Amino acid sequence: MEANEEAESKCDHFLRWLQANGAELRGCAIRCSGPSTGYGVFSSSSSGGGGGTSGGPEVLLVVPLDLAITPMSVLRDPLLGPRCGELFEEGDVDDRFMIMLFLTVQRLRKNSPWKPYLDMLPTAFGNPLWFTDDELDELKGTALYRATILQKKKLQGLFEEKAKHLVGEFLLLDGESESEVRFEDFLWANSIFWTRALNIPFPHSYVFPQSQEGKGGEETPSSEQSETVWVEGLVPGIDFCNHGLKAQATWEVDGAGSITGIPSSMYLLSAEQNALQADKEICISYGNKGNEELLYLYGFVIDNNPDDYLMVHYPIEALKSVPFSDVKGRLLELQKAEMRFLLPRSLLDHGFFSKSPVQDKNKCSNSQFHNYSWSGHRKAPSYLNKLVFPEEFLAMLRTIAMKEDEINQVSSLLEQLIGSGNDRQPSDQEVQAAVWEACGDSGALQLLVDLLNVKMMELEEGSGTEDCDAKILENTHVCDVFQSNNIEGTGHELMTKNRWSSIVYRRGQKQLTRLFLKEAVHALELCLNEQP
Repeated sequence: MEANEEAESKCDHFLRWLQANGAELRGCAIRCSGPSTGYGVFSSSSSGGGGGTSGGPEVLLVVPLDLAITPMSVLRDPLLGPRCGELFEEGDVDDRFMIMLFLTVQRLRKNSPWKPYLDMLPTAFGNPLWFTDDELDELKGTALYRATILQKKKLQGLFEEKAKHLVGEFLLLDGESESEVRFEDFLWANSIFWTRALNIPFPHSYVFPQSQEGKGGEETPSSEQSETVWVEGLVPGIDFCNHGLKAQATWEVDGAGSITGIPSSMYLLSAEQNALQADKEICISYGNKGNEELLYLYGFVIDNNPDDYLMVHYPIEALKSVPFSDVKGRLLELQKAEMRFLLPRSLLDHGFFSKSPVQDKNKCSNSQFHNYSWSGHRKAPSYLNKLVFPEEFLAMLRTIAMKEDEINQVSSLLEQLIGSGNDRQPSDQEVQAAVWEACGDSGALQLLVDLLNVKMMELEEGSGTEDCDAKILENTHVCDVFQSNNIEGTGHELMTKNRWSSIVYRRGQKQLTRLFLKEAVHALELCLNEQP
């Protein structure tokens, strides 16, 4: 009960601060959405009078861009601005680091003018950087486990080398010499930035007001005045919108004030034609993101996420040990090849085992290079329209899997194409076509099967199979530090939300690996059967 009263008190204080700084809540309210989910934006009973056009979407919330925390606002800050300006000019800080410094300093200041906003922000997060050692162990074998270890090490280095000293310097300027600067404070600022920052399309005149008049008082060209400059920043109020698969609202920038009546503002716009139901949470979309990205950046996952994906990576170190690595490396450079690819779940909708209609041949990206043939001997395979793997991905694998005679054939084909003694370099498409003509698909598909088998072994090594994860999720009850549900007699065990998120994520990775491996094995069988 006390926790709820404290949350409501903080929210009331924040709303007064928000409105005192020019923000307007026209068809919504900001309030606590639950003990474990923090605050959210909800439609108010007065929804329907938000200033939208008659019969159309309504404006729910308006926040002046002057209230946004951006690199420009940091440089204007009397405490941090002068020093950050020097460091920025010298290349010692970038835009994101400046915002993180600003947040860390404001959190440690005893009388920060941003306190009403900061008090509303979470103090801990569900992303893996905040996991306990036991919770992090649940991610072993996944790409996210390795990424988290590397990122935390990088952040600790950045804190020790730069952030700790600079934050202490700013606090001394503010007369707060006794404040201890901890790594957790900087980690908090990093997580606040990545979970809440928006990529904001500022009017050029807002970002560069000094360029509005040219030399001699001449007006800046209208093309520059209307130019948009994209800048990352936090917008208090709008950043309390949570993510939903179906967004009820979007945000826009009103440069001239013609829509909201407030020039240089950001506003929340209802995505629904009809008035929103009262007291319904208003969610925006963070984009079509898989669980790996959602967990890494935002600290949550979506069970059975339709936008999930699998990342398949061929290690650079492994390339150095393959036969003829120098030649293959050069061919990969000519192709501008990537060594890692994201395979979205949606690719499976047109695979060998999909119940969807056959994909239109004209829309199949994999036909782009298969039909190119100098000799006419290499024919497009019959399975082409059912192959779910991107052509650029297969081209990279073909190059790595090439044998000596195939490398010689590629060299010969490219010489025929560009002529001997010609300085012209073959294009990426010409190299991809030559590699396919010489190699076909069998080597690439075998390498892909090997990569996916290794990935599955890594995923299952510490946590078992996909079925094991499913059983764990079935027999557990998610709780958090705020929850004290009595579940005795239900046969369920308690599980932290972080552990639950980890298991949902890794189960999804195992499922996708299994499904893409099944596609790759079948494609390889068909390919070998069609070889002369």
